[in-house]
Amino acid sequence: MGTKMNPAEESLVGCCGIYCGLCTKYQSKAPSRCIGCRIGEQHDWCSIYRCCVKKKGLTTCMECSEYPCERYERRLAKYPEDLKTAQENLDRIKKLGLDSWLKGQRERRLLVENLLDNYNDGRSMSFYCKVCIVLPVEVINRAIEEAKGKFVSNKISDSDMKAKAKLVKSTIQDLALKSGIDLMKR
Repeated sequence: MGTKMNPAEESLVGCCGIYCGLCTKYQSKAPSRCIGCRIGEQHDWCSIYRCCVKKKGLTTCMECSEYPCERYERRLAKYPEDLKTAQENLDRIKKLGLDSWLKGQRERRLLVENLLDNYNDGRSMSFYCKVCIVLPVEVINRAIEEAKGKFVSNKISDSDMKAKAKLVKSTIQDLALKSGIDLMKR
């Protein structure tokens, strides 16, 4: 029997399939930071949230017999890039189960938090969040390890965040291309 995820981790699952832990609005340190789709009442404006969670008491839209409903399709048409990933997430949740899928997402969230804590020049959050959504975890970890080696060989100081961020981002982009993923087209 698998381990049950804690409620705090489950609160990062948007009913539409978005994983809040990899969103720039969630990762932000600004006062306007979003705390996640399921916490508080800040998302009552979202018609998908109101229908899925408030009205039907579901965790995700995937559980609904009407999925994908007209409401979801309209949102997908309006935000195709974001909801394409969300839709893929819902498919994975259906295939793997919520707890198993969340374990993978938690690993990705911790990875983006590591990137932001150690290699963020103040301008890298969107890139790191996108990378942690799109790339396999192994590719990102390999890029970090390769970049650490380059820090030493290029004599980059641990305090030179700008140089570290530049090197980590270019290493990630190179490995992504070698994996057949062009981050610039996403």
